[in-house]
Amino acid sequence: MTVSHAEHGPEEMCPAGMRVYQQALREGHVTPSATGIPPCLVDFGFLHPALDDPGRLEPASPMAALHSLLRASGQRIADERRREEHLVEAFAPLIREESSEAADIAALLVITGKEQISRAIANALADATEQALTIQPYQGPNSPPRQDNLRSLQRDQAFLDRGGRIRTLYQHTYRHAPHVLARYERLRGDVEARTLDEVTERLIIVDRTVAFIPASADRSLALEVRHPALIAYFVNTFDRLWHLATPMHPQAVHQPTLNGITPRQRAIAALLVEGHTDSDIADRLGMNVRTARVHIAKLAATLGSESRAQLGYLIGQSGLLQSEDASE
Repeated sequence: MTVSHAEHGPEEMCPAGMRVYQQALREGHVTPSATGIPPCLVDFGFLHPALDDPGRLEPASPMAALHSLLRASGQRIADERRREEHLVEAFAPLIREESSEAADIAALLVITGKEQISRAIANALADATEQALTIQPYQGPNSPPRQDNLRSLQRDQAFLDRGGRIRTLYQHTYRHAPHVLARYERLRGDVEARTLDEVTERLIIVDRTVAFIPASADRSLALEVRHPALIAYFVNTFDRLWHLATPMHPQAVHQPTLNGITPRQRAIAALLVEGHTDSDIADRLGMNVRTARVHIAKLAATLGSESRAQLGYLIGQSGLLQSEDASE
């Protein structure tokens, strides 16, 4: 008769098998007809038929049984190690891909708090020796750019003293801003500033290795960018805007009027034709709404317009915008 027992591997000994094996060792043999024999004892070689009586089972020595168990265990361990090696080989490409993605993520760092952002920019400039490219959009009449304070002025001057170059783009609104003009009167070195009607959001690029851009509308969050492809894109964007901009420092170039219409009014005219509201125009050109409306009123008076609809028509008829394109 056989006994019921759980299946197990050759490196194991089930309790039922151990009891029968111990009995066989005590008595020198066991008889299958008299004792329930777990099949594992015969299958794994712990009991074997006697030479003089095939109906009787004799036990292998404990040492031989132990070696058999250890050999089976070693084989199982070797099989597991081979399985581990196969798993490592299978997952290696995925791990390399994940490592690459992790490196990309590390190339973008979120900085929280305006003080921490200023500190990160200062640290980047402290290690820089080549070039700082900056775009400073208009922030309102009572909000001069954050770089225009004594600490940043000292930081930038130290960078210039190491042989660095500074290039800054502002909106035309800042061409006559006292705090901006005073800044450039104090800086000594290779520093230039230009202006445009419209610029992108704030951007700072240091030595073409790290850039800082806003990550929230209130600029309380920023991204520190070190990804080479993104840095190259930012530099290319800056260079294109720089070549379109009007010099402000060290030598200011004044944009000529056209038939009594200033460059600022031409920029407003272009946005009016596109259908933008006064608020949109003010935001795009870096001025408050009241100033924008003053310019619109002067433009309407110059063209002889008595309504908003008529003003758009007269702008189109005047050739004003075509003249602007031709001058570019």
